[in-house]
Amino acid sequence: MSTENIREVVKQKYGQAALRVQGGGSSCCGAAPSAGGACDPITSNLYDTQQSGEVPQQALQASLGCGNPTALAQLNPGETVLDLGSGGGIDVLLSARRVGATGKAYGLDMTDEMLALARENQRKAGVSNVEFLKGEIENIPLPDNSVDVIISNCVINLSSDKDRVMREAFRVLKPGGRFAVSDVVVTGEVPAAIRKSVELWIGCIAGALRDSDYTAKLAAAGFEAIELEPTRIYAVDDARQFLTGQGIDVDAIAAEVDGKFMSAFVRARKPARK
Repeated sequence: MSTENIREVVKQKYGQAALRVQGGGSSCCGAAPSAGGACDPITSNLYDTQQSGEVPQQALQASLGCGNPTALAQLNPGETVLDLGSGGGIDVLLSARRVGATGKAYGLDMTDEMLALARENQRKAGVSNVEFLKGEIENIPLPDNSVDVIISNCVINLSSDKDRVMREAFRVLKPGGRFAVSDVVVTGEVPAAIRKSVELWIGCIAGALRDSDYTAKLAAAGFEAIELEPTRIYAVDDARQFLTGQGIDVDAIAAEVDGKFMSAFVRARKPARK
């Protein structure tokens, strides 16, 4: 599938997810929704009760993330934060409250339906230090050295040009700025056909990097102090119902899948100027 085709498929999937939420449904693409509307076990229970109470319900329902970067990232009053692939806006709104009135939170998304939903959620939340931008994470519409922190929630894995995403993130970060994202990564070797099916379950369409490739791409873009911390490790039983529906003998592939797919928190830093 070409880069353009992947982008269009992702845009279509996430646009449909936004419309489902606006219509009172679930944003889930792969896994079945839980009683609370989340797609277990990937997107459920990522936000605590306090955080859930700080944003409109539709922002929570529209989350297609695999982690909670706002809980793990260091955000300080007065800082500027950029969320790559901001979706319904939950992480942008939470970040805006963390950085306060003197700070700013940007959300970047390429999907008109998600941007409309995010702006409506911003209005409902009454948060003014937020701006949602239309654009692609491979081509961030912000100037060089303009952002203190970049966050993202299970979106970079969707890009077909991750090297460019890393370079763009490095470009817009200020010297000493932080990269703090949640994403899906893979450890070890997984057969291609099995990997494709598991990735469909994880996030509609995905292109998860191996953990070593993720850190290598960040280093190639210029980042330092790179760390990768697993936050959820998926067992084959988590995906049993979905994979069985795809005609896959789950027991036969268990050894090749168990523990190899995970959500992780990835940290890195742009070097400060000497």
